[in-house]
Amino acid sequence: MRIGYSCWGFLGSGVTDTPDGGRSHRRTLVDGLIAAGHEIVLLQANRDLVEAGTDLTGTYRWDDGLPEIDALFLEWRWSIPGRNTTACGTDGHTCDLHRQQELLDHYTHRHAVRTVLWDKDLKLPVDDPLRAVGHVQVCEPALHPSPGAVSLLFPVADDALDQAHPGALAAHGRLLPLVYVGNQYDRDAAFDEFFAPAAAQLPHRVAGKWNGTTRWPQVNFTGRIPFDEVAPLYRSAVATVLLAPERYARSGQFTQRLFESVLAGCLPLAPHTLRAAELVVPRELIVTGAAGVVATVTELARIAGSQAHVDLIARCIDHLDPFRLTRQLRTLTAALAGTAIPPLLIEGARA
Repeated sequence: MRIGYSCWGFLGSGVTDTPDGGRSHRRTLVDGLIAAGHEIVLLQANRDLVEAGTDLTGTYRWDDGLPEIDALFLEWRWSIPGRNTTACGTDGHTCDLHRQQELLDHYTHRHAVRTVLWDKDLKLPVDDPLRAVGHVQVCEPALHPSPGAVSLLFPVADDALDQAHPGALAAHGRLLPLVYVGNQYDRDAAFDEFFAPAAAQLPHRVAGKWNGTTRWPQVNFTGRIPFDEVAPLYRSAVATVLLAPERYARSGQFTQRLFESVLAGCLPLAPHTLRAAELVVPRELIVTGAAGVVATVTELARIAGSQAHVDLIARCIDHLDPFRLTRQLRTLTAALAGTAIPPLLIEGARA
């Protein structure tokens, strides 16, 4: 198929001052679709070139018009007042929302083109009329998606999983017991319960965009870092905590922070409030409160470099199998073609 792909983000490393978590998996998905024989036309602005100065036009195709396509795939954008709801050309305006509406009007509504809407941030209202359109399929990166939606998880390249070496990852010198990489967005409650009190007792670092940090004077906030520095930071740390907004926790949505950390050998601690956490991390990494974080990190630091550490990293890698690219491609291909969606083959995911 010729697939029109709408995303407001980067395929490469992009720029530092952006919340684009899709850099960890977007290119993996696009390359996987191309390798499967599909043609991809990127329908939003070429931010790699315009903002980051990275020219990928020899490998990928962008089109700011309305080319002929067989299916439309949207990484869903939502209203952000003062940014994409302002008039075109005004200071600070981004045109992602206007462009998305243009694509919906032309392809989905006017020409009834098969449309797959990937609600990566769980921002689509449950009563949005798009959910009732027969040729629209909503996907969510959650183990327990909303009614009518199907699971399309953030993909990890098969080679990245198959070639990960637990022994080499365990051998890294890890001087930092605890780290968090990511932005604040709706995570205050989880941060208060699981991270901030633990940070008062453990050497740590928080990298990302956090506002109003004076309420956590014990926390070492160091601001946003370039995307290429994420993996090295994880490689320097023993463990991280999977902090999530309540809507993610409720639906069993695990962001790219899970596999970014695991593939760097940084062990992910999952708050017990995250639905289906036992499906994506070993049970001994599920924590109850900040005291559990401190106790678990202390034990992990004690076994660092040992065979027990190697085995635990190996089990974390095994738990990433649900995110494997080949699994996600089967789901997405069926959604784009309008055929039966294969079941989510993760034992217990539908319990």
